[in-house]
Amino acid sequence: MDPSSGGPCEGVRNSARELEKLGVHNEVVCLDNPASSFLEKDSFVIYALGDSNNPWRYSNKLFPWLLKNIGKFDVVIVHGIWLYHSYAVNKAIKFHKTTFVEKRRIPKFFIMPHGMLDPYFQRAPGRKLKALRNWIYWELIERKVINNADAILFTCEQELLLAREPFRSYQPKSEANIGYGICAPPPYTIQMGDAFQALCPQLINDAYLLFLGRIDNKKGIDILVNAYASVLKKMSSKGVKEQPLPKLVIAGPGLETAYGKKIMKMVSKSPELSYTVLFPGMLSGDAKWGALYGCDAFVLPSHQENFGVAIVEAMACEKPVLISNQVNIWREIKEEGGGIIAADTIKGTSEMLNEWFKLSAMEKQLMGKRAQKIYEKHFSIGSAVNQLLNTISGG
Repeated sequence: MDPSSGGPCEGVRNSARELEKLGVHNEVVCLDNPASSFLEKDSFVIYALGDSNNPWRYSNKLFPWLLKNIGKFDVVIVHGIWLYHSYAVNKAIKFHKTTFVEKRRIPKFFIMPHGMLDPYFQRAPGRKLKALRNWIYWELIERKVINNADAILFTCEQELLLAREPFRSYQPKSEANIGYGICAPPPYTIQMGDAFQALCPQLINDAYLLFLGRIDNKKGIDILVNAYASVLKKMSSKGVKEQPLPKLVIAGPGLETAYGKKIMKMVSKSPELSYTVLFPGMLSGDAKWGALYGCDAFVLPSHQENFGVAIVEAMACEKPVLISNQVNIWREIKEEGGGIIAADTIKGTSEMLNEWFKLSAMEKQLMGKRAQKIYEKHFSIGSAVNQLLNTISGG
């Protein structure tokens, strides 16, 4: 449930709060340190069983907890696959079916893979060893987990279709596109702007494009930096001064990783980029919303993105989104004019930035308003939770 781990835990929080309003009680079991500060503000019950720092995220506490408690619930939803927790839940469900069939109720069992069945992970050139590992693990373990679940839940139609491609033995009992949603953002306050400005004082009220997410190779940040540098160089050669290119803010956890250090080195080697590309680190609370409300547009040339919570948060704040066609919700955004879509390449991202730069202020504002309408129509938490509830209750 650590926010720095990405979007799924935020999705769990959003849906749990909304389901509670509909009279559905939620509890979460996770492998986090129970003393973690990020667990203090949640209104629903969380059983934090302690950190699990091995690659499989094995915990000797999880299966006993499941055996003792799983019979209390009508529905169990597993978020994410390829780790011990999905195996443990499947094992506990099977144990209950064979041992306690007359004594305890057997909960319905759903899996929400959050894009982890995307063929990208089996086909990306730099993932050949990991793809082989996944294939072996699939044949030995995950195939049985997936095919034993009552249904696999997807955040959008594109994710559902892509999940059928990587493994021929993928034969789930049922598939459901339940959608995905986020809560409406809090109204803008001056405190939000001040909180972000305190972490990014170099902006000095300058316009900026915002990347907000994990600093990871999958996100295409190296492509973004190279494309931004290309556009900056092109503008400088033409002597464009009246409307300078907005600065680029790259915010999120992961700067200490090898990939994060590579990105910062790319920027530091260029005098122009070192002035215009900023790294405030991970943003949360008022600082995050201040960054979203203050940006000209949100940008993400990801190589694979199942949903993109930050993308939708930006749209909810009336911000256009500049994203790659590897983000699974790109069609809704393109069809209804809430952003610009491009290939996840330097050329594609450069063209996307150039197209954005050529828009008038009025055109950018209209695109932002359309983005906000797309959020309300497709990605608000209310509609997504209603679809989820209808699916898990058998409606």
